[in-house]
Amino acid sequence: MSASREMKIPDEAVYLGYLVASIPVGFLFRHLSPPVKQGAALLLGLSVTVATCNIHALHSLVTVIGTWIIIKSSWRHAPALSLSWTFVYLLFFRLVDWFGLPKPTPFANAIQLILTLKLVSLANEVKSFHVEKKQEVSSFSKSPVIGGLSQEPSVYDILSYSYCYLGLMTGPFFRFQTYMDWLKQPSPLSLPGWTPCLQRLKLVPVYGALFLAVNAFFPLNYVRMEEFLDHNFFFRFFYMVAVFFVFRMRFYAAWCGAEAGLISAGLGCYPEKALSKPGGGPTISYSPDPSAEENYDFRTIQNIDCYNTDFCVKVRHGMRYWNMTVQWWLHHYIYPNAPFRAYTLRAGWTMFISAYWHGLHPGYYLSFLTIPLCIAAESSMEAAVRSRLGPGGQKAFDWVHWFLKMRAYDYMCMGFVLLDASGTIAYWTSIYFVIHVVAVCCIVGGKVLKGGKREQKVEKEKPAEKTD
Repeated sequence: MSASREMKIPDEAVYLGYLVASIPVGFLFRHLSPPVKQGAALLLGLSVTVATCNIHALHSLVTVIGTWIIIKSSWRHAPALSLSWTFVYLLFFRLVDWFGLPKPTPFANAIQLILTLKLVSLANEVKSFHVEKKQEVSSFSKSPVIGGLSQEPSVYDILSYSYCYLGLMTGPFFRFQTYMDWLKQPSPLSLPGWTPCLQRLKLVPVYGALFLAVNAFFPLNYVRMEEFLDHNFFFRFFYMVAVFFVFRMRFYAAWCGAEAGLISAGLGCYPEKALSKPGGGPTISYSPDPSAEENYDFRTIQNIDCYNTDFCVKVRHGMRYWNMTVQWWLHHYIYPNAPFRAYTLRAGWTMFISAYWHGLHPGYYLSFLTIPLCIAAESSMEAAVRSRLGPGGQKAFDWVHWFLKMRAYDYMCMGFVLLDASGTIAYWTSIYFVIHVVAVCCIVGGKVLKGGKREQKVEKEKPAEKTD
């Protein structure tokens, strides 16, 4: 073995270094003027991109330039065209080795994913800007739109937003308007920093320790071994609980750390009265009152609600608290444009797009497309069973519902981490596709019970027969 051979730094160490460094750097950025802040954030982001992606950094640059051309050429059709362009390029990016080109690094993949969200959102923001501007001219009144752009971004603005070092590889996603609000903050040093930052970081060591400890006892690769099938059903079933726990702890630690990096820089800081949404930002107009003491929050860049992820009752609610900024993006740009009207089908379409965004591995699709089935199952049982129960019965129902929700996510997580179809189906086979079976039984049982309820209602509504 050559002594001159370079030692490869583990990807996890690079991500950890990026997250840790972003916190003190963020506090330094509060001292910079808007133009310097914009240029420094771009320069730092480009440096991180080139250092981690090397030649593969060109993929992101091509995507940015292509989107800029689309926006300049046809702002009216920019949302649909940018979505098509970025998603088609994702396909090329993932199959690039088919064309004899080198396979991108994992960091290039992470940057490409976040960039796709940003550019599609940007195209929508630019279209909204032009539409509202035309309405203002025709109606002679100011647009009521909250958080709209004040001018069309230049190519420098688009590059600066795309390669801003904050959230570059780990998220959270934020809109172009959120980025511009950050640059133009009138007094960033007066905004809350250390307290919310430490608040977000306080449980990160706990999440990290639990991740390392449980992962050591329940390694994922053991599922792929033949001896795994020698264990009884309960061991095989419990194993997915442990795997999903490890999965959650890893992302809890990473996303809380990523949020802390944005908090330290002050990005996403708005008055509480703005009622900000994760990913979207303020939902109502606000005007800072210099004479009054404002309370601020960082809801705009909140990407994970650890407590509600674990303890919310429903499958559909579990999605709201996980990767929250991406959920906002899906809800605003994908769900409304789904080619279906029924909620379950629209949810299925959204989950399909989400799976495609994550990658081409079959495990993603097997997992994400199980979610609509689970949503249909819980809706069926809520309508047929929960609605008939009293307060005590509903409370018991909710506890059972919560338990099944967690097992459903355990089950779906296996596809997400095993990735390939054979491994996912082999594991689900080993536990007899239990969640699929339960979901189908709930849907069928709910229809039967609702049918019986409808018949009883009809019988009650029939007029009594006259007797002679």
